[in-house]
Amino acid sequence: MTKRITADHVKLKRAYEPVSADDGIRILIDRLWPRGVSKADAALDEWFKDISPSTSLRKFFAHNPARWPEFRCRYAAEVHAHSETLGKLRALARKGPITLVYSAHDEVHDDAVALRDCLLGRPTKQKFQSVSR
Repeated sequence: MTKRITADHVKLKRAYEPVSADDGIRILIDRLWPRGVSKADAALDEWFKDISPSTSLRKFFAHNPARWPEFRCRYAAEVHAHSETLGKLRALARKGPITLVYSAHDEVHDDAVALRDCLLGRPTKQKFQSVSR
């Protein structure tokens, strides 16, 4: 059997926050490099572009909190479609702490939050009220 991933092994941090010793493996999960952040300051170990939301899903969400429930469900489906990358993330998190690095301003309604929930096996709400596109 596989070891369960504990919540303390999957951290979230904005790319603009300072690196700390307890970050563990730092993984950028954005498709685009964070503006104004040098490679040295980012101190990344990995960059998993393909686990980020698709362009169409990103445009649908448009950082609109009202679309958050639907975004989470759609994004969970996209994440699970990238089984190889998801498997790599899970393997890293089982070994020790990882930090999912992202650049969005909203620290509550962000794909990093949704990805963390996927890694921890937290269910996404399957039924949502569709928001007009």
